[in-house]
Amino acid sequence: MNNQIYGIRAILEAIEADQPINKVFLQKGLAGELFRELESTIRKNGISSSYVPVEKLNRLTKNNHQGAVAQISPVQFHDFEALAEKVLEEKDAPFFLLLDQISDVRNFGAIIRTAEVCGVDGIIIPKNGAAPITPDTVKTSAGAVFNVPIAKVDHLKDAIYYLQSSGVNVVGATEKADKNLYSIDFKLACAIVMGAEDRGISSSVLKVLDHSAKLPLMGQIGSLNVSVACGVFLYEVVRQRIS
Repeated sequence: MNNQIYGIRAILEAIEADQPINKVFLQKGLAGELFRELESTIRKNGISSSYVPVEKLNRLTKNNHQGAVAQISPVQFHDFEALAEKVLEEKDAPFFLLLDQISDVRNFGAIIRTAEVCGVDGIIIPKNGAAPITPDTVKTSAGAVFNVPIAKVDHLKDAIYYLQSSGVNVVGATEKADKNLYSIDFKLACAIVMGAEDRGISSSVLKVLDHSAKLPLMGQIGSLNVSVACGVFLYEVVRQRIS
């Protein structure tokens, strides 16, 4: 799977053509008019980027990269509002999944796989800070990444506000919650929010949720891997809806 574009002009053309770019790696200390144009275009389009030593770019590709290498996604991302409107029109009880800064590509792939088999109507991730869709993501998802719509948004809170205004109950998974997962009614339109591997759901997102819920942990370890915890939450929705 070829998931790279290299060269400043090639990347500019890819952005202009709305290619699904995960991230652009830029050479530290590079200057020039065309390079500055690329920097400006990246910022304007909200594309994730980072400045790296030339040695990293040389490892990414043996070709003449001109100081810029872009990683492209093997899937096309959906427009969030268009996806949400379509699902809300077609489903009586839509089922969304929001991921707040999940950064590990294999966790992301495992979550996508579970979401697909649980009938999730759409996955929403932030443009910045989220794990990219790489060949490892595709492999871990067992190809499910091609079956469930994924949308990127500038700010996860805006997506939550939009869903709430459309009658969707937004529930966050956090060990800080007072309520138990099994006390939440998931039979109505709902969205589950899962947080980052290391710090959970961000405080700003926690403040706007309709509910937060935790998993009962019977052992001594204080948390589960995020992909496992997500599976438990998603299957509780399935359990309630088929019972």
